[in-house]
This record gives sequence, structure tokens and C-alpha cells, in this order.
Amino acid sequence: MVAIKNHEADRFIASRAPHIFLYLVHGTDAGLISERARLLLKNWAAEDMQLIRMSGDDIASDPLLLLDEANSIGLFGGKRAIFISAGSRPFVSALESLVAAPPSDCLVVIEAGSLKKDHALRKLTERLREAAAIECYPDSARDLERLIDTEVRSAGLTIAPGARDALIQMLGGDRLTTRSELDKLILYAHGQGKITREDVDLMVADASSLALDDAVNGAFAGSFTAVEETAQRYFATGGDGSVLLGAAIRHALILHRMCLEAERGANAENLPMKYGRFGPGAKLMITQVKRWTSGRVERAIATLADGVQKTRRSPALSDAAAVRALWAVALAAGARR
Repeated sequence: MVAIKNHEADRFIASRAPHIFLYLVHGTDAGLISERARLLLKNWAAEDMQLIRMSGDDIASDPLLLLDEANSIGLFGGKRAIFISAGSRPFVSALESLVAAPPSDCLVVIEAGSLKKDHALRKLTERLREAAAIECYPDSARDLERLIDTEVRSAGLTIAPGARDALIQMLGGDRLTTRSELDKLILYAHGQGKITREDVDLMVADASSLALDDAVNGAFAGSFTAVEETAQRYFATGGDGSVLLGAAIRHALILHRMCLEAERGANAENLPMKYGRFGPGAKLMITQVKRWTSGRVERAIATLADGVQKTRRSPALSDAAAVRALWAVALAAGARR
């Protein structure tokens, strides 16, 4: 059985197993699926290699298409690679026929989305010695840290710890997007030696979005300084007071659910991932769960909702009303449990 877990995939692909000619690359990270499929083709590539692209649905309509392509001999000879985009129709029977009589000098790479463990493609490629199924799921915080450090070091740069933490929090949903953002950041920082948090704020994400998150987290951490400084940075980029408080309410609703679970006996350390919080963001939420109770969060939500009403009644005083509401939350965060 050759089922390659997400964290094993890069090492496995680099090893270039000579007995495997059929690969299934699947998962939920479309960018990572594309990247690993290209790496497999690159490892197989030769100057005279011929690449054939096929659709799984077309193969399902005519299973002999795959056999014909895999066993065809090009006009000038050389290696062949077949890249298949899996569709909605099953074509496992064509693969079984191919495996029964493996072609010479032909690589087959199938690109698919998320597949259940009992999906026919996974069952076939995981049980055959000549095949491998490679998982592709979003990068973990550790994966991102390793990727960031590798890319930054390759560019002859260093990165400040705060800048790395910010990147880990912002990236990871899609590998191609992650690489695109890193390339943009590295290009911007070229020649300055070190990537700073300011570089990340400017180049990788909307600065107002980062300031908004910092202001909300500062309030629930009990930091008046963070509220004041980051809220002003948010407003300086065109941010709106009611939008800031809306983000704070969304944050509070998640914190409230986590606090309720913790009060029912759940381990606070295990809660952030359940609510989509990873890396540094997860650590912040764990700290806040330990600082707050569900009852105090409910009162904070009421305070924030009242602040939203004030920003709407008096638009000219919106910024000040938003900051005062966040100050009230920061004050509550510092109170005894």
C-alpha cells in the first residue's frame, strides 16, 4: 500500500521511486495539488518528453483512449507523460487495464480534488506497488514556518520573528497563493537584508485588515496601548468604526462558544483548531479563553453592540465611539474571573 501523507509528500516526491509510474495527487489545497503534480512531471522530464493532457470524463467515455496514449510511440521516441484531470465520471477500469500491462517510459499523473478513503481512485492507487496516492492539504503552521524560512534563506534574506508569525497567520489556505505572496514580499525586500513586520503589513495583506485584527485581539487581551495604536492605524487606512466593532463582535461570538466548551470541561488547548484558528492566532485564543468567562464575554458583546449603535447614530464620532467600546472590553479583560 502506497498512501503518502501530506507531511511525507515532498520527501517522497524528491525520492523519485523508480517502480512507480501512476500517481494520484488529491486533497483540498488546489494550489498544492498543482505544485506537486508539476514536481512529479518535472522529475520525470527529459528534453524529448511528450506531455499529453487528458480528461477523466473523456477516458470514462472511451477507456481505450488511455491505453492507446500510454502505449503510443512518438515520432522521435523518448519518454511520455500523461496528465489526467479527474472529472465526475469514474474511469478506474481504464487504469486497471493500464496497470495490468504497464507501459514503458510513460508516467501517469492524476489530479483530483478531495476524495474519501473509499473512493475508487484512492483504493486503486493505494493498494498497488506501481502506484501512489499523495495527499495535499493546507499547510500547518509548522509547514508554513519551514516554507517561509526556506524561501527567505534562498533569497539571501532573514526575517524578523514578528514578521514570520504574521505570515503564518495570514497564509496557508492555498500553496500557490502562499508562494505568490512570498515571492512578492521577497522581491520587495530585495537588497535590504531583512524582512520586517512592516514589510509584511505593506506587501502581503491589506494593512487595514491587519490593524483591525490587532486592535480586536488587543482589546480581548486587555491591552489599552494595542487598542489605541492599532485602531488609529486602522482608521488611517480608511477603516470604519462600525466595521471594526463588527469584527470585534464576530471574534467575541467565537470566544463565547469556546469559553462555554471550556466551562463544560473541554481542554482549551484543543479548541482553536475547531474554530479555524491556527498558529499564533490559536495561541491568542487559548490565552483569551483562560482569561475570560462566557458570562463576561456576553457582557462584552452587549458593550460592542451598543458601540455599533453609537457609530451609526453619530457618524462624525464613529472612530471615537469604536475606540471607547474597545477600551471597555480591554478593561473587562483585566478584571478578575
